[in-house]
Amino acid sequence: MVFPPRPSTVLRYVVPALLLAATFYSLDEPAYYLSQLGPLFLPAAWSGSAKYRPSEHPIDGLIKAAEIEFADKIAKATRTLPDAAAAYRKRRGRHPPPGFDKWYEFAQEKHNAIIVEEFWDQIYHDLEPFWAVDPARIRSDARRFEMRLEIRDHKASTRSDWFWTQIWLEMIQAIEHLLPDMDLALNAMDEPRMVVPWEDIDKKMKKAAKTRMLVDPKRVVSEFGQLPPAQWKEADEGGLPEWEHEKHYWLIARRGCAPSSPARQAPVINDFDRSPSIASSFGLEHMHAGYVANYTLSSDFCHQPDLQALEGIFVEPLTLSATKSILPLFGGSKLAVNNDILLPAPMYWKEEDRFTGAEGASIPWSSKSPTAIWRGVATGGFNRPTNWRAFQRHRFVAMNNASQLQLASSSPPLNFALPDDRYGLSALRDSSNNNNNDLAAWIASTTNISFTDLFCSRPNPDSSSSSSTTTTTPSHNAKEEADECHYVTPYFSTTHPLPLSTQFAHKYLPDIDGNSFSGRYLGFLRSTSLPVKATLWREWHDARLVAWKHFVPMDSRFGDWWGILEYFAGKDHDGAGVDEVNNKGGRDEMAERIAMDGREWARTVLRREDMLVYVLRLLLEYARVADERREVMGWVGDLM
Repeated sequence: MVFPPRPSTVLRYVVPALLLAATFYSLDEPAYYLSQLGPLFLPAAWSGSAKYRPSEHPIDGLIKAAEIEFADKIAKATRTLPDAAAAYRKRRGRHPPPGFDKWYEFAQEKHNAIIVEEFWDQIYHDLEPFWAVDPARIRSDARRFEMRLEIRDHKASTRSDWFWTQIWLEMIQAIEHLLPDMDLALNAMDEPRMVVPWEDIDKKMKKAAKTRMLVDPKRVVSEFGQLPPAQWKEADEGGLPEWEHEKHYWLIARRGCAPSSPARQAPVINDFDRSPSIASSFGLEHMHAGYVANYTLSSDFCHQPDLQALEGIFVEPLTLSATKSILPLFGGSKLAVNNDILLPAPMYWKEEDRFTGAEGASIPWSSKSPTAIWRGVATGGFNRPTNWRAFQRHRFVAMNNASQLQLASSSPPLNFALPDDRYGLSALRDSSNNNNNDLAAWIASTTNISFTDLFCSRPNPDSSSSSSTTTTTPSHNAKEEADECHYVTPYFSTTHPLPLSTQFAHKYLPDIDGNSFSGRYLGFLRSTSLPVKATLWREWHDARLVAWKHFVPMDSRFGDWWGILEYFAGKDHDGAGVDEVNNKGGRDEMAERIAMDGREWARTVLRREDMLVYVLRLLLEYARVADERREVMGWVGDLM
């Protein structure tokens, strides 16, 4: 596959980044802003104990800190092959893999990719434990897996006709001429497959660390070996681990957390037939003044045991087949504890309009409605009469429903928590009757959020109206749905699906996990609207994006949603639209800037070309770790 040449993008970002970094580092302001975000967020160079400035909104500081983080990241871009190899050795502790020079040529010279070593951190997070696994075992496990891709003599093929496999095959065929022989086991499910106990991974990581060394360049092997021809045999299926099918996934997932973590220590919740306990205190570790300050940490549930009753994946996944064993298994997304190896998801490569909404992605900000919109199926797993209150999408839709908010004045909400005092919402502060009527009126005028299908105790969600990755469709007319969904119809109604091109006419796009990651996220980033992202799922591109610079992060409990909405969209709860400050170009202008920065950056580092660059580097590293000579293999052309 040949991509058209494009103008150099490195200078467009690196030069302004260096200037921005120099400006910030010459001021006292960055130290103040970063000092407020806590040690988990702070770059090593920053420290301080200044107190929060009451005249500023907490989000102001988070946005300014994000500018610094992004400038620092882009300032590390390399522009020559020797510089890229040096950055690799410094960060990885090994020589680059064989073929690194061809990778660099493909990335920079052919596709003008921005080369920042940090962009590929996920690869090394995923592959490092395999340095403690026998290479023959890696190759054998991959060869025996039924759904796989095979690469021999620079040609990729598969015996599977599963549509995900076919899309991944198409992607890898674009770089097959640069790849050595290998077999790739593929996960065809929405949900990830591996949760190796933390204790086992800890041992493997310590063993892997002993293999990190810079071998004498004269001893380095710079060529990959060949594998025997790929031949399918029925006996190949034998020897793989037994798969677990425990419906209560929390019991499986938490073993990937450290023994001392709250997730491992907290009691297991088994009763979901009640209003969940939403403990915002568990989010303090990754939040500042009620808002997400460490986005990566916010997606790690090990310090957040209350999420076991707030996310459908933990309660009852749609499909489940897990193992404690470590396998070289590739997939499109995973939780922080999963050991699957990440590839770009198939729908990102395919770029279907239902996931990208390209047709409406360029609507000018000034032409958009100053409101938030969300449409989706009630996915997340199997929602039933006894567990639906624990599902994230049900919670988000309910808390954006004016009727539910009004009812919460007289009785506790069924599945969400009302905003607490730290957000200082005008709709509550200005209420003369000390109830939620003003909050309900403001939400009614500012959000357009509803289900398109209640998906009660059934598989087959409609991916065209859901960010779930499942692609089969619901049947059922209104009467059938009412009969099946009797336990939620008193609280939720459905509306017709809206294509993304229509949703892009709104300024704010909350993105809520379905059965796994949201297939719409890349489309949101490429649009001129502002994504508000809440997730527990990791994806290939995470290290490239900076929260509060390219998108707005949201806690998975959603308690910060109203505060985010008020900050950007305004505080007028009388249904008259945005407030006077925003009409003068205040925080509305801030929202537009993040939306446009995210769009431009996505079009720069989240292209299909960038997916290929990522996958090529991943598979060169994978081929090395599966080779018997891996500890002396590498590229040292710059040192010889």
